[in-house]
Amino acid sequence: MKAHLITRQGWQALDKELKYLWKEYRPQITLKVQEAAAQGDRSENADYTYNKRLLRQIDGRVRYLVKRLEELKIVDYSPQQEGKIYFGAWFELENEAGERVRYRIVGKDELDTKLGYITIDSPMARALIGKQVDDEVVVQTPSGPKEWYINQIRYSPFEDNLTGVPE
Repeated sequence: MKAHLITRQGWQALDKELKYLWKEYRPQITLKVQEAAAQGDRSENADYTYNKRLLRQIDGRVRYLVKRLEELKIVDYSPQQEGKIYFGAWFELENEAGERVRYRIVGKDELDTKLGYITIDSPMARALIGKQVDDEVVVQTPSGPKEWYINQIRYSPFEDNLTGVPE
């Protein structure tokens, strides 16, 4: 069973996208469709065809966001989480070779590997939940088990950019 969790920041980003699509972008594209339709023959009107397709994509995304925002549960930071890895935590891991990585556990709607965000449903996140600094964690990966040591846990972003898998 997949978790329907999201950080407040992630929920606000989806809500902002929904409002933009519905209140700004969709009306712009609707106007373009109307203008293109007014030019006559729609069957050979590339502008009409393109914008009509774009309008369908926008409507699909709007439907998805409305439904998704209703089913998501916002998880806010709680002081009881301090010192352990839970949903929303940023953390630094180190392997035996001394390679360090930083990640944050988020919901699937927030996944962004460039930012070092991993989903709560990932094997790494599942292995780390409830762990604390200096704990050793074995994560099952497709290439076999990987061992990591927890160096830091925070509930605010790291200042530098060390994220993701070591090079």
